[in-house]
Amino acid sequence: MVEISTSILNIKSENRIKTMYDLEVAKTDYFHIDIMDGKFVENDTKEKMITYMNELKQISNTPLDIHLMVENVKENIEECLAYNPNILTFHIEAVKEEERKPLIEKIKKQNCRVGIAIKPETDIEEIKEYLPYIHMVLIMTVEPGKGGQKLIPETIEKIKELKEYLDKQNLEIDIEVDGGINLENVDILKTAGANIIVAGTAILNAEDYKEVITEMKQ
Repeated sequence: MVEISTSILNIKSENRIKTMYDLEVAKTDYFHIDIMDGKFVENDTKEKMITYMNELKQISNTPLDIHLMVENVKENIEECLAYNPNILTFHIEAVKEEERKPLIEKIKKQNCRVGIAIKPETDIEEIKEYLPYIHMVLIMTVEPGKGGQKLIPETIEKIKELKEYLDKQNLEIDIEVDGGINLENVDILKTAGANIIVAGTAILNAEDYKEVITEMKQ
């Protein structure tokens, strides 16, 4: 059974407290927090996501799964660690090579799991040397920064490739996938090797959150 990380990026602001509560009742495993700076990606969601995290910390015990899509990774890591996330993920493309391992250690010292995210065009060769030191790889199945996109089919092979490599190296690392995921394609991703599924639209547009989350998990 996989875990579900529900993206709250596009929840309706006026109903957000009820929606957050309903998602927790529906047994989402994580709240997925998409922090964008308007530079690394087009949209800027930081202020909105900080508001949502502050509210979640008051009303929910569901773990936070924070995905940084920002240029200034170090600064944002420091801010986000204050919310005690379960997972904090940064993009390999946004960090200079010599800064990557220090950032990984910085996050781990705060008893937080570390994730590295890669865009659809980034090869997994880019992250192999860091795999022994992290807890999760986030494979973007769409271009980061916008909701409602269709899953890029070529990313499925990347998931398979990573899973095979992890098995050969005997590394126990979560593979999270994010972008364009719904009930029609989730089984393909699970079969490929993903064990944490990020979904937003597919859950939030459903009449019954629990029904969709349960079906995705199975």
